[in-house]
Order: sequence, then C-alpha cells, then structure tokens
Amino acid sequence: MHFGISNLLFIACLAVAGWYFGRNVSKIKRNINLGKDIDRTDNAPERWKTMLKVAFGQSKMQARPIPGLLHFVVYAGFLLINIEVAEILIDGILGTHRILAEPLGNLYTGAINFFEVLAVLVILACVAFLIRRNVMKIDRFHKPEMKGWPFKDANLILIIEIVLMMALLKMNAVEANFENPVAGPFAVSQFLAPFFAGYSQDALHVFERVFWWFHILGILFFLNYLPFSKHFHIILAFPNTWYSKLEPKGQFENLEAVTNEVKMMMDPSADPYASPPADAPAPERFGAKDVQDLNWVNLMNAYSCTECGRCTSECPSNLTGKKLSPRKVMMDTRDRLEEVGAIIDANNGSFVDDNKSLLDDYISREELWACTSCNACTQACPVNIDPLSIIVQMRNFLVMEESAAPQELNLMMTNVENNGAPWQFAQADRLNWKDE
Repeated sequence: MHFGISNLLFIACLAVAGWYFGRNVSKIKRNINLGKDIDRTDNAPERWKTMLKVAFGQSKMQARPIPGLLHFVVYAGFLLINIEVAEILIDGILGTHRILAEPLGNLYTGAINFFEVLAVLVILACVAFLIRRNVMKIDRFHKPEMKGWPFKDANLILIIEIVLMMALLKMNAVEANFENPVAGPFAVSQFLAPFFAGYSQDALHVFERVFWWFHILGILFFLNYLPFSKHFHIILAFPNTWYSKLEPKGQFENLEAVTNEVKMMMDPSADPYASPPADAPAPERFGAKDVQDLNWVNLMNAYSCTECGRCTSECPSNLTGKKLSPRKVMMDTRDRLEEVGAIIDANNGSFVDDNKSLLDDYISREELWACTSCNACTQACPVNIDPLSIIVQMRNFLVMEESAAPQELNLMMTNVENNGAPWQFAQADRLNWKDE
C-alpha cells in the first residue's frame, strides 16, 4: 500500500464527481415531486415481481430478439463490470494495486477473464447499435422528435461505452508486459499485449496509470452525464417498474373531484348551493394543462423514457401518418419539466409563471386527439411507461375546463346527456328500426 498525492487527487475527483452527481439527481427528484401525489404502494409482492421481471430480467426487451439480446449484453456488462470498477475505486482510495488479486488467486483471474470477454461483447453490441442507427437507419430512430440532440445523445453514449471498454482492456494488456504482473494472463488482453512489448518498464507503468486514470475518470464522467441523458433510465428503470400501473391497461381512473361532485348530488342532505368553508382549499384543475397538474409517477415516467421508440413504432395513429408519437409525449413532458425546474432554480425555489404550458407549447391538441386509447404504447414500453395516462389527463382538461373537444365528440356527449346514448335518437325511437 502506497498512499500519496495520486491518492489524494483521486479522492478529490471522486468527491467532486459524487457531489455533482448528487446535486443533479436531487434536482431531478425535486422536479418529479412537483407532480400531484398518487398512492402506488398497494400489492407490494406483485410490484417486486414486476420490477424483477421487467427491469432486472429485461422481459419486454425480448419481444424483438436481436436488439433485445444486444441490449441484454450491454446491460449485463454495465452491471457486472462494475465489480471490477469497485476494485479500482478501492485501489484509488487506499493506494493499492489489484487489492483483490492475492486473496482471490485463481478466482480473481477467472473473474477478470469473464469481464474481458464481456467487455468485448459490449463493444460488439455497441458497434451493432451504431450500425442500426446510422447505417441501417431503422425508421423509429429517425422520427422528427429524434432530430438533433436526442440522436447525438444515443450515438455519444455508445461511443463512450466502447472507449471505456477499450481502456479497460488496454490497461490489462500493458500490465501483461510487467516483469512481475500481479495477475494474469487474461483471456483477451493477452492478445493486445504485443502492441506494448517494446517499451521499457518505466514507460509501461506510465501507460498503465494513464489507462487506469482514463478508465476511472471516464466512468465518473459517464456517471455525471447520465442525469442529462436519456440513459438516466439505467437508474430509474427499477423504481419506474415498481411503481407502474398494475390495474388492467384499459381501466381508466375517475377524477376525484368529479366523484365527489356525484356523491354530493346523490346525498339528499347535501346543499348544492352552500358556500365552501373559508378554509377550504382552492378547487383543483380538472385534468392537466402543465406538468404540475400531472402526478409524480407521470413525471418519473418522463425521466425514465429510454427514447427507444418502441411505443411510437407500435402506435396505430403514428403508423397511419398522424402527428401523434407517444415517445414525443414523454420527451416533451421531460423537456417542459426541466424548463420548470430551471425557472425554480433561477427564482430561489419558487416557480414564476412563464406564460407557457405543456399543452400547446409542447404537445398540440392535434396530437392528443389522434390517440385511439388502444394502449399499444404502454404494452410495448420496455420499462412500463404509460404515455396514455398523460394524454387522457390533458384531454380531461380540454373537455372539462375548456369545452374544447372535437365537434364529433361534443355531439356524442350531448347525445349521451340528452338521449342517454351516443346516437341522435330519442329513447322512444330507438326500436323504430325493427318496423322498417
């Protein structure tokens, strides 16, 4: 063990990265908590089962076997290679070098061999994903909402993962040329070792430290890049699936305010003309116009979106050329929530109305009314996001606050109110067809 300036520098880098990551995550948590409260703690055993199956087991990803398998490789690599990262962190703090090699012996060599093979598989999977996005140009990756930063973000994260895996392999390859390597030879890096065979021992130790620092600083950078990227779903996929809707997908939720109104109408002792108590809270808005009107699960869904586009590729409205894209609904919700959060930060924790809202400024009415409520998007989402919930709540606002439903829907609701059915016939005339 040798503790020196290098270790102090590493601890400083780790502390700064941890503080910055914590600050950005706390902002995201604050933004999610801007949503209305909703109880999603019922049936805990089923929720744990759903999380293990969907988030940990990647069950819904396998609906498309090839990308599902590639994603599983990258996902497994992310989870398992972090074991080696844990050793690097310990070495950096304590001033040791491969602290687990001696106590684990051959088991350590076997583990590193496994990680190296996994690293190669991750590189191949990332290359395949880059080809799918940029050469094959699969349609769902090139929808209008994916232009600009979202498309670059996906490519950037794949390139970062390739670079990090290469740095890990090169670090091991350099050490294979040491006079007294701590461990090895390893399954993959031994084939890269000849590229460094002609250097002196001093130069090799410098190379090993350079790759070591590059790898760990790259991981710390990657960690702090996540809150600004769609890849934050790596963290939120687990709570998102745990808190996902367990009820049947076609089951709609009643508005509490409307339910209370109906209960009052059915109560013979209630006075419909009575003034509300002086300390009564202000009446809630029907439905949702802006992100603060949505519930916190909706907002967590927005941050959990992987932007994979499976929802949009399954949406019948999108497939028939309509403007609706469930992925865009989630991306717009996240963008508006980030904008609201920035306003709060700029005004010492208070939101100042900016005369904008999720409705109209981000999501158009045409998009909302194009939805068929078929739930294809919720079924396709690999992390159980529910775009339909946001769409329905915004429709509720349009209908109940602005009476701004399409003409066909207004006619149907008028018929239901007047005739007890969607058709424009009085109840007494409904059976006239049998006489024709």
